[in-house]
Amino acid sequence: MSRGASKDLGAIVMAAGLGKRMKSKLAKVLHPVAGRPMVLYAVDLAHRMAGECVAVVVGYQGKGVCAALEASGPRQSVMIVEQAQQLGTGHAVQQTRDVFKRLGKALAAYVILNGDTPLLRAETVEALLRLHRDERAVVTLLTATLDDSAGYGHVVRAQDGSVQKIVEDKDATATEKQSREINVGTYVVDGPFLFEALATVQPTNAQGEYYLTDLVGVAVERGMRVSTLTLADANEGMGINTREQLAQAERTIRRRICAQWMAEGVTLRDPATTVIDAGVAIGRDTVIHPDVTLEGCTAIGEDCIIRSRTRISDSRIGHRVVVQDQCVIREATLEDDTAVGPFAHLRPGAVLRRAAKVGNFVEMKKAELGEGSKANHLTYLGDATIGKGVNIGAGTITCNYDGRKKHETVIGNDVFVGSDVQFIAPVTVGTGAVIAAGTTVTSSVPQDTLAIARTQQVNHPGWAARRRAVLAGGVRKAVFGKGQAKSERDMRRAPRVTRTQTPSAKKKFPVSRTQKTEKRRRG
Repeated sequence: MSRGASKDLGAIVMAAGLGKRMKSKLAKVLHPVAGRPMVLYAVDLAHRMAGECVAVVVGYQGKGVCAALEASGPRQSVMIVEQAQQLGTGHAVQQTRDVFKRLGKALAAYVILNGDTPLLRAETVEALLRLHRDERAVVTLLTATLDDSAGYGHVVRAQDGSVQKIVEDKDATATEKQSREINVGTYVVDGPFLFEALATVQPTNAQGEYYLTDLVGVAVERGMRVSTLTLADANEGMGINTREQLAQAERTIRRRICAQWMAEGVTLRDPATTVIDAGVAIGRDTVIHPDVTLEGCTAIGEDCIIRSRTRISDSRIGHRVVVQDQCVIREATLEDDTAVGPFAHLRPGAVLRRAAKVGNFVEMKKAELGEGSKANHLTYLGDATIGKGVNIGAGTITCNYDGRKKHETVIGNDVFVGSDVQFIAPVTVGTGAVIAAGTTVTSSVPQDTLAIARTQQVNHPGWAARRRAVLAGGVRKAVFGKGQAKSERDMRRAPRVTRTQTPSAKKKFPVSRTQKTEKRRRG
């Protein structure tokens, strides 16, 4: 069926179940597959088939399911229907009757999808719809053949091959359990038949529930046609009920995603170790090396290079960007021709303007590095705005937190910042200023100004040689005053008087006074 025919098609997504076998506090359909709650795969497929005529049945953690739908980005709206009591799949579908009735138009058919089948392809559902139309069936269902069909609904056929019924495993006889053809849980049902037939279904089964599969028996009893489409790959219809199945679905989806991007002109050096979420976009001629993880709503431009063991989440990467090995980039923006890493950490709010560069062991948070500016080594830039053409020396940090509040550092264009500089925010540095290495900037620096803030250097001649002698055990060579040897512990005490000291120093610390003090201490 073509997409244009969706005007008379409704879609129902069943997402009310608990998922006990997942053994999780989280509802089964909210578990992510390739970075998206699995229910979104079914909802997107429903929109593709039926446009705006989509109802989602929620139950357990229904608010969480609604929140996931709202947070997933712009999409067509859905009609939310609550199944307050979990009374079976038939009961779940029947809850949607009123919302479809309020649309005010007759729908020719409904496609019914499960919220826990993320591997189901649109092409398969389109084929199911075509078969339903071509064979003029009242119910058309998707089936699969398994080597081990235990635990599934068994498709029971007559001798002529026609479908007679679907029997859940708990209700099946020994003969019926031998059927290896199982019900996938995806259906197309005629509009006039669906809700009228569901009203006749009774919970006469081991579970005491209203089964949607009983529609098949109702149709057969009335002499109506039931058609089936069997999956070529049974895994496509797999429902996620356990953590093992969740991992299997994850692998399958990620293989599909990698294949899709390679077909679009992206080079993946090792697709088996490349992790790309479903919401990621990548430009052509970008090269992604092994062990790269791209998460969330990340968008990467053309001609980029992303090297190994890098993780990028919810970020915008421009064209011709190079990200070196082992970087972490989260909620950041990198404009064209920028470079990052290796071993860089860009936290939320980090922005690199065109041709800016961040090097080894640099961390940025809520900071903007201007066009052509560089922070190449061992630097922390937090709550900062840095202009164009700025050089940030190694070991520079913005001291943005005073114990209670965060403060901003603003650095103008063409500023040179030497190594080991600390900016005690809030502080502003004017255009063209130079900050000398080792400076602690505590007040604003006007433009074109040299700022130096260091303590005066003091040299102690001969101190290093004497210390080496003590460490080597040669105490005779480390003599201070009248033949008195000093231990290494003594050398770490107050300043000593030596023959190289200035007259003023001798006056302040006379030898005799020092010796007397030492004798009293030892006595």
